[in-house]
Formats: sequence, structure tokens, C-alpha cells
Amino acid sequence: MAIMGRPGLSLSQKKDLWTRWSSGQTLSEIGRALGIHAGSVHGVLAASGGIAPTDRKRSVRCLGLTEREEISRGLAEGFSLRSIAKRLNRAVSTVCREVTRNGGRKHYRAVQADKNAWNRALRPKTCLLSKAPALCQLVASKLAKQWSPQQISGWLRIKYEDDTSMQISHETIYKSLFIQARGVLKKELMVHLRSNRTMRRAKSWTSKGQPRGRITDAVSIRDRPADIEDRAVPGHWEGDLISGSKNTHIATLVERKSRYVTLVKLNGKDTKSVINGLCRQVQGLPEGLMQSLTWDRGGEMANHKLFTMATDVQVYFCDPQSPWQRGTNENTNRLLRQYLPKKTDLSVHSQADLDLIAQKLNTRPRKTLGYKTPAAILAQHVAMIS
Repeated sequence: MAIMGRPGLSLSQKKDLWTRWSSGQTLSEIGRALGIHAGSVHGVLAASGGIAPTDRKRSVRCLGLTEREEISRGLAEGFSLRSIAKRLNRAVSTVCREVTRNGGRKHYRAVQADKNAWNRALRPKTCLLSKAPALCQLVASKLAKQWSPQQISGWLRIKYEDDTSMQISHETIYKSLFIQARGVLKKELMVHLRSNRTMRRAKSWTSKGQPRGRITDAVSIRDRPADIEDRAVPGHWEGDLISGSKNTHIATLVERKSRYVTLVKLNGKDTKSVINGLCRQVQGLPEGLMQSLTWDRGGEMANHKLFTMATDVQVYFCDPQSPWQRGTNENTNRLLRQYLPKKTDLSVHSQADLDLIAQKLNTRPRKTLGYKTPAAILAQHVAMIS
């Protein structure tokens, strides 16, 4: 039988993934470290709401693989269950149950028996809220009023000081929200959380050292030369990211005068992935074709200085929350949604696929260009600078 789909992560990879997530690494950073796509990392995290599953441990009172191998050897040599139990210092009933539930004397195998025991030990603990409908309903009503889980937990401790059955920790509330498999608190209640997150961050997580929401030494769009503003000179571009499902992203670059577009496949949204992708794309353009790039205030361009050093392209940044300052790029992104719909996985598109989509846009006549094509307008400029 053919194996369908891609193999999942090994136990060691999953452990490494959760360790990196708890330490504050981004999805893209974790993906690069494990050699997988950031969307795959998101899938693993989202399955449990960003909350690391508890490590399973075998009780010291249970039979181990070494003891099961002793049982297997004893059976093969024809020893009685009583003598085997005596050698293991275990009760006869323990050895008897072990052999009976795993095929009897003829078919007992230590490794398979150990695997069966591990699987039988899976007994998911019942969620507190599922056992207390009144408490669950009360928590849900307070969440709907925009109370935080911590406020609810603190209020319950005071309101029901002498009734521990009506008390709950804020972490349990978060787990009940983010781990939807528990089936106790509706997913719709998450919209009332102030963070608007869909996954829980670990307590040890910190954003320290991560360039979020701040662009160091950003050159404002207000300092951009006038000839760029009035589109008098070609070679000046606008850029942005478009996003898809599973935390996938593509960079879009549009030349202001010709409306020529180029698309860049990215490995992630983090600044390293974006800068590397842009450098690779820009260095493939004819020399002198890109002189400046205007971007928004997204943290993906935090390392804009490295981009400028590698490409000799000056980067200008729009004012916060002012997408109209990159109107050409915003309009182009809307056109691209015909080929790259929202809420679709953008990682399925190769760079060749993106080049083909860009070609379709660049060879369509545009009203703003007098029904000439962006490709024809840009070709004239390339001929001039060659």
C-alpha cells in the first residue's frame, strides 16, 4: 500500500520545536532550524493551541521493557509463570495478566507487549470545565463580557471562597479556549480576548531582542525626492507582503512609473527571510533598474540596512497606518488576489509559478498607461539605461 502525504515530525523534532517556541523563536526561525516550512510549524502548534503537550512518563510500578524481555525468555525456556514472577520479584497475578493480554505463552513478544501497554495507558484527563457545567457557563458568560481569564479566576476565588468546585485557574481557562479538542468553551469566545491570539504563548516567552513594530534608522517617505513622487523617473518601486493561510507569505514589488510587478517567494515573514528573498530578486534585475524601494512599517524590513548594503537600493518608509502612500502597490495586490486568493496556502506556488502570474499582469494593457502594457513601458526604460 502506498504511503500518502508527507511524513510527520519525529518525537525529538517535536520536542525541539516546543523548546524553541517556548524560548520565543518565531515560526520562521523554528522552521529554518528544523528544515520545514513555517506553515508546518504553525500546524503543530495550533493543534494544541500553542500549549506544549505534557510529557508522558511511565510509572515505576509498571512493567518495563527489560522485565518483559525476561518474561519472554522465561516462557521460551518453559519456566512456569510463578518462577518467572519470583525472578522478577513481581506478583504472579501481574505476570499472568501480562502474558494473557498479549497473546499467551505461544505468541507473547516483549517489544509488542511493551508497545501495547504504552498505548493502553493513554487515558486523557477529563477537563475541569467539562465536569462542572455551572462553572463552565459562568466562565463563558464572563468571557463574553470581555473579562480576562485572570480576572475571572480572581473573581471566582472571592465570590466562591468556600466552594473550591466553583474555582478555576486562568491557565485552565486559556487551555480550554485554545485547545478546542476539549470541547468545553466555544472558539467564538476567543474574539473577546484582548490579545486576539489564537495560540497561547509560554510564560517564559519574551519579545526582548525581537524587532517588533520598530524600524531603526528608517528614512521617512516625506524625505523621498520629488522626482520619485511624481513618477517622472522610472526605477523606483513600492513593496509589500501578501499573506495566505498556514502563515505563508509572498513579497510583491511594483515599479511606480510602468506598474511592472515582480513576485518573490519567501520562506517566512521574519526579517531575515524577507531581506534574503528581496536581495535575491533585486540582484537578478538589470543593473540600475531599481534605485529606491518604498515599504510600510512592517517588522519584516527591520534589517533594511542589510538590504541597502547588498543592493545599493535606498529604502523609504511610509507613515504608520498609511497604506495609501503606497497606492500603486495596494492596487496591484488587489489585482493579484485574482490569482492568489485570500485564505489559500501560498507555499504551494513555486518561484516559476509566481513569475508566470507576474507575466500575466505585466502583459495586460492598463488604462492608466494609455492601454499600453507594463512590460512594454519597462522595456523602453531598460533600453535607455543599457
